[in-house]
Amino acid sequence: MNQPTDFEKALKDPMLIYHRPHEVLADQQLSDEQRRQILKRWEQDARELDVAQEEGMTGGENSLLDEILNALETLDGDSTSAEAPTKQGSSID
Repeated sequence: MNQPTDFEKALKDPMLIYHRPHEVLADQQLSDEQRRQILKRWEQDARELDVAQEEGMTGGENSLLDEILNALETLDGDSTSAEAPTKQGSSID
């Protein structure tokens, strides 16, 4: 990216700034914490899209959830949990 990243804009809607999650990782103008915040927001949006698609409210968009989770794993290292998360992101008790 040649222009300065608008962090607040990216945090509200990551797809306004980035096309794919790996672009967040490549943005050298962001700190790791900013990258994490943007990716977590994108993850939340992707999970909501997946739930909506399962409920028949589709618009044909891909959620990119796998790519987002891979980018977060790259950023955070291997933080794999023994518990599988639900689509909303919380672990089942």
